Amino acid sequence: MPRPWTVLSPSRIEPLAEGLWCVTDQIPGLAGVPRRMTIVRRADGGLLFYNAIPLRDEQLDELGRLGTPAQLLLPCHFHALDAHAFSSRLRLAVFAPEPGLAKVREAMPQAQPLRELPADPDLTVRTVDGFSTGEGLLLVKRPSGTSLVVADVVTNVAPSSSLKGLVMRLVGFTAKHPVLPPPVRRRVGRDLAQVKQLLGELAQTPGLNRVVPSHGEVLEREVPEALRRVAATL
Repeated sequence: MPRPWTVLSPSRIEPLAEGLWCVTDQIPGLAGVPRRMTIVRRADGGLLFYNAIPLRDEQLDELGRLGTPAQLLLPCHFHALDAHAFSSRLRLAVFAPEPGLAKVREAMPQAQPLRELPADPDLTVRTVDGFSTGEGLLLVKRPSGTSLVVADVVTNVAPSSSLKGLVMRLVGFTAKHPVLPPPVRRRVGRDLAQVKQLLGELAQTPGLNRVVPSHGEVLEREVPEALRRVAATL
């Protein structure tokens, strides 16, 4: 059974750039492990959601003032926990990378391949072909610069002093700098040379000034250099 609409402790809808916002919360059952939903206003006024986090009623009302909810981009099938409830509540078209599309369709038969996401002049979709999940990435071009929205290929979760935080640091999920966590490499890594090449290409994106990870703090300093440092570890 798909997970029902379950509101935990979502942050406010935080602006990142013109027509770009995010909401953060905790991963259900993993206290202290953050997750993020990114919201993009498309050129046609529609709202594209990258990941799904159930929101409070007043936040749903706020969405209506930002644009018209239109699409949900699932970067991979492992990010589909609240996708069914979220897409049903907001009546969204759902898109996911083809490697995990069959799994996504078990709960959302209407889900479409990511390559069929309607085109937008300021949005570019890339996929992490070196991952077995084919993780979907999003480049969002704005007058102030370009933001790279990612799922698991780059995380930026700082270590904590708790016991759980120690475990997360030892397994490599948390660090003092952005990383591609070893657990992610082991779970979905198919061709890390391809991943390294992709990160190098992304680092060369004109105007790139922000990485918006699904896990951890938004990165807005030395962004191309940070991507190159992650690539160098592969």
